[in-house]
Amino acid sequence: MAARRRTAFVTGASQGIGATIAADLARDGFDVAVSSTRPEKLAGVLGEIAAAGARAVPVALDVRSQASVEQAIAAAVGAFGQLDVLVNNAGVALKKSALDITLAEWENVIGTNLTGTFLMSRQMGRHLIGGGRPGCIISIASTHGLVGLEGRSAYGISKAAIIHMTKMLAIEWAEHGIRVNAIAPGRVETAARAGSFADPSYRDWALARIPLRRFGTAEEIAAAVCYLASLQAAYITGQTLVLDGGLTAY
Repeated sequence: MAARRRTAFVTGASQGIGATIAADLARDGFDVAVSSTRPEKLAGVLGEIAAAGARAVPVALDVRSQASVEQAIAAAVGAFGQLDVLVNNAGVALKKSALDITLAEWENVIGTNLTGTFLMSRQMGRHLIGGGRPGCIISIASTHGLVGLEGRSAYGISKAAIIHMTKMLAIEWAEHGIRVNAIAPGRVETAARAGSFADPSYRDWALARIPLRRFGTAEEIAAAVCYLASLQAAYITGQTLVLDGGLTAY
């Protein structure tokens, strides 16, 4: 009898890092559920997952809504039978002075990045514990959650909280065999950030802060996710893996 394929759910998977993570997990032998607030944008990643010989399930999801989270996990479980890995990638950025951030902007960043990560993690925890199965949760944090930078307060605070949430949930759920880790990317060059990365003054300023003198790639972030999701990482929990070219080593 063939071994059961492992299954994963990747949030915010319509483009960039999320889409790359989903496709790489498929190539690593996972069937993958992918979500977006606009599921029509998932066509590209669904094609990549299918091309890797894996099953792909598109899910509409607003991570800020408990009802939406419950429906999304239920849809993935209904399609696959069970989930083994959750990747919390959905998030929004905000570049704005703390004095100028509106309450609506603050609530959107915290609601999406922090509350959304918590709600998805909790629902995944309920699924795994209820079924008496081990599993793995990986959240995408940021180096902005480790070091300070002007104009990034709301975003950085949300990502710092994710890093600490990772430790808290790892301790709480270890007895159930659930590993909880995070990845903190530095500056990663993606199509969504092509505009700012094309600005020579920004590139020079940003690269000068990175000891390796280059930006990261979505493929490097995806490779780290695949490692943490693998059986080779079975003794790793409560950790944040920093991929930043040495940015936070100063």
